[in-house]
Amino acid sequence: MGFQTRFYQLLLKPAFFRIDPEKIHEKILKTGKFLGSNKITRAIISCCFNYQNKKLNVHLNGIMFPNPVGLAAGFDKNARLMNILPAVGFGFAEFGSMTANASKGNPKPRLFRLPKDNALIVNYGLANDGVEIIAQRVEKNNVIIPFGLSIAKTNDTSIKGNNSIEDYYRSYQRIKNLGAYITINISCPNAGDGRSFEDVKLLGGLLKKIGKQDKMIFLKLSPDIAKKNVDKIINLAEKYKIAGFVVANLTHDRSRLKTPKKEIENKKGGISGMPVREKSAGLLRDIYTKTRGKFILVSVGGIFSAEDAYARIKDGASLVQVVTGMIYKGPGIIKEINKGLVRLMEKEGYKSIQEAVGKNIV
Repeated sequence: MGFQTRFYQLLLKPAFFRIDPEKIHEKILKTGKFLGSNKITRAIISCCFNYQNKKLNVHLNGIMFPNPVGLAAGFDKNARLMNILPAVGFGFAEFGSMTANASKGNPKPRLFRLPKDNALIVNYGLANDGVEIIAQRVEKNNVIIPFGLSIAKTNDTSIKGNNSIEDYYRSYQRIKNLGAYITINISCPNAGDGRSFEDVKLLGGLLKKIGKQDKMIFLKLSPDIAKKNVDKIINLAEKYKIAGFVVANLTHDRSRLKTPKKEIENKKGGISGMPVREKSAGLLRDIYTKTRGKFILVSVGGIFSAEDAYARIKDGASLVQVVTGMIYKGPGIIKEINKGLVRLMEKEGYKSIQEAVGKNIV
């Protein structure tokens, strides 16, 4: 454990965890925006957190990711941390999910910690500034690492069927020329009918409307998705030349939580963090086994260490993402994972992290 992580664990985390999780999240976003606002603070943060090694470079579709560790969607929904994330050591970032219409999201409280499980209950309900404002914010900044923009259906239960397709498409049209890739979040568990786009009829209608594109497009799947649906979505992705999948979103499965049921029975939302680990890793292995490199796979859910990240890479992920691991272990986790990846790959004789992709799958 590095100095940064020890400092966070001993001093900052105990203080942070005494404050309402959404309030501290907002404070961190404001602090991060300030630290990213000038060269001096960015340089200081970079000296403390950033780790570079060419062996970690990942080349995908003509885009170079400095390292395979990214910030998952959900932490910076409104793209406020664009200038500080490279200094923290991320190889890429994903902003959003954003929707065609701005949304206040679900009523508060809507974010809860589960320390016994190294997890969170998340019930934001796609609270965001809306695609137009976020797109304008992105256009005003020069982000020096690759980034993706995640889009979802506006949290309005009256928007259904073909109107849902139009809602997604409106967001896609506004951001299609921004960033390195676009993630279509078809699996949000915290909106009215947010997971309806795992229905292949609706998803097929959206992908047909989007048509041919040069941009990398990913589909974000639920860890709770039925296996028969996975196969159907893979077939659709092949048909419409989708680049890959983000695996996976929050889970509704609470069966293995260590936190007593009575403490959370009235807390709605999906679960992130360690309880998602097994499901996310299993879905990743399943998709890679079936597709063998046809798609770029991004793994998220329960990644807390270099060993976690390396296992996902060897199970088929080209990139990995973190959020909850960073909340529990601090931003120093990014440097620790990247340094650990170099150690692990060198131990097995790989000259590049990309050589390790899928090596666990026989």
